[in-house]
Amino acid sequence: MSAAVSDNLLERRQRLIGRHAPLFYDEPLEIVRGEGVWLFDKAGRQYLDAYNNVVQCGHCHPHIVAALTHQAGQLNTHTRYLHSGIVDYVERLTALFDAPLDMAMLTCSGSEANELALRMARYTTGHQGIIVTDCTYHGNTEAVAELGTGLMPEAQHVERVAAIPVPDSFRLPSGATPDTLTHYYLQKVHDAIAELQARGMGVAGLLVCPIFANEGLVEPPPGFMEQAVAAVRKAGGLYIADEVQGGFGRTGDHWWSHQAYPVTPDIVTLGKPMGNGHPMAGVIASREHIEPFSEWATYFNTFAGNPVSCAVGTAVLDVIEDEQLMANAVAMGAYIREGLQTLQQRFPVIGDVRQKGLFFAVELVASRESQAPNAALTHDIVNHMCRKGVLISRIGVNNNILKMRPPLPLRRDHADLLLSQLESCFAELAGT
Repeated sequence: MSAAVSDNLLERRQRLIGRHAPLFYDEPLEIVRGEGVWLFDKAGRQYLDAYNNVVQCGHCHPHIVAALTHQAGQLNTHTRYLHSGIVDYVERLTALFDAPLDMAMLTCSGSEANELALRMARYTTGHQGIIVTDCTYHGNTEAVAELGTGLMPEAQHVERVAAIPVPDSFRLPSGATPDTLTHYYLQKVHDAIAELQARGMGVAGLLVCPIFANEGLVEPPPGFMEQAVAAVRKAGGLYIADEVQGGFGRTGDHWWSHQAYPVTPDIVTLGKPMGNGHPMAGVIASREHIEPFSEWATYFNTFAGNPVSCAVGTAVLDVIEDEQLMANAVAMGAYIREGLQTLQQRFPVIGDVRQKGLFFAVELVASRESQAPNAALTHDIVNHMCRKGVLISRIGVNNNILKMRPPLPLRRDHADLLLSQLESCFAELAGT
């Protein structure tokens, strides 16, 4: 056990919470404080947080903390009283979306948001079937667990969910070429549609993270997204974009990652960074979808949209705009990508480098010729980086992709630390 963990804290946690409650790293950290891009353990050692997109604006941002504490000292109650906070916040939030996405329903977690989106899609279309990728995660309630082909056991045998292969342009599937790749993956969408229809489920929607974050930040082949959405809509389904990881300026060029494609979702789900650590999430859709569903379902949520949450959400938007964090994501993203590509030239185990703003995926392979996934090295790099004071994680179908998504206020000196420690780890574990 790490010296950074109290002698009996891990044992007490396992006894009270369970031995299988996940912890990061082989030697778990006991974190007691956060500030900006830094986390601090009980011994006072600081760690560069290059993983946490929950705190989009940085840990314990003073403007957000002040908004929370001020409103908590005035009023906090549910939304069945009139209060300007939720109206002002939703008005500002929905203004960041393209037409016709003009209304919101607030929740407390991304899981709730995705479940609400499923209910809306199924009510609106009259169908049950949902299409997802075969390495995804959209939450942990019962309804969304059956979508979670990347993690959740419920997803293995579900009649109303059909999975398509991850639309990956790096590792080509057998029988496909770069020229036929779009057609190959589109055929998988058509197969999923036919499968759901044959089961009597119909097609309620396609639910994807537009940057395919859990899949490894893969780059879909040209035209895939808009043609896949067109096929789903033709079958009577809706396009649901999960922006829990890609939203709120993470990609830099856009507020929402789906805006990189020439197709607007029917429903958008929000989560993690919405409250910078405060539990906030929501569903954005058009009046055409929300009003009929709300009349049918009488949706309400005791905690979602309360005055404190809306004050926090407003403060998050303030910080992203006032501190020009999206422009920083573009600049620092390009800088780190260049550094990662330099490492790729030196270390043959780096098969591919992918980047969307301040979101990075580094795919590790046994060799570039074979492209065989190198999960063991990926595991070792993540843990070695932790020992060096930099926190990252791993993702992908084969757990061989380094995942990095630091808070948006990341500066150049922080980026240099990330890159230098990565270089050191690769030199020590993979050789020169």
